[in-house]
Amino acid sequence: MTRFADRLIDAARQHGPLCAGIDPHAGRIPALFGGDTPDGLEAWGLALVRAFEGRVACVKPQVALFERHGPEGMKALQTVSRAAKEAGLIVLMDAKRGDIGSTAEGYAAAYLGKHAPFHADALTVNPYMGLDTLEPYVREGEANGKGVIVLVRTSNPGSADFQSKNLEGAPLYARVGEALAPLAERLMGQSGWSGLMMVTGATGPAEARAIRTLAPKSLFLVPGYGAQGAPAADAMAGFVPGPAGLEGGVVSASRSVNFPAGTETAPDVETWTGMVRDAVAAAQADLKGVMTPA
Repeated sequence: MTRFADRLIDAARQHGPLCAGIDPHAGRIPALFGGDTPDGLEAWGLALVRAFEGRVACVKPQVALFERHGPEGMKALQTVSRAAKEAGLIVLMDAKRGDIGSTAEGYAAAYLGKHAPFHADALTVNPYMGLDTLEPYVREGEANGKGVIVLVRTSNPGSADFQSKNLEGAPLYARVGEALAPLAERLMGQSGWSGLMMVTGATGPAEARAIRTLAPKSLFLVPGYGAQGAPAADAMAGFVPGPAGLEGGVVSASRSVNFPAGTETAPDVETWTGMVRDAVAAAQADLKGVMTPA
């Protein structure tokens, strides 16, 4: 069984660090696919998978934006995530789960279990109820070669309200990063990278560098690049030199590759696909310029 960290770092070395979101925002699904309906989400999501196949390391479906359509929306998520797996794309499921005991075990089984109904190679989780809440996810990761993506320093403006507050001489996010070290060891791959990933927002490059010092072997999931305004250099501030340039995680872009200009009125799927692929290529080139500077 290949560990999640090894699969992800191999894919990032091959395709670059871009992680393409699949975020079906309300009112933004083109009429070409059926609009903002469960069927529209499924058709649009499958078209994105085809557009991303062979061009990105991984995709990141946003569960909430499917869930708002109820069971039919979750069925669409199930179909899209399975299609991504069949296309050879690594699936980082963005659900930000966080709870205790048997409830956490249920979430872990749903996304990371051997017979999980929603395919995911890794799942985002919230650690702020305590380390015991992460244990069910790490156990499933160990058993099934999956990853766990822990919120450490997020990209939203309000992250400073709590995550940057001083706790015994260091910011809370730093204390969380330190506390995750034993769990990171349990999900270590042959590559020397851990599948205990950490969310480190591109809007805080100094914080990302500090977290890298505390967690030298954890892969990062970096939101905040693209539509949220952070440049490529900030997004990759916590990356380190590797055999193919800077590495150490993946950088997420969603709206910029889901809804590039013109796609809302594209006359056909072929034209739409070309626009999406152009947006992906532009983001990849932007990030590659930082990965391998001249």
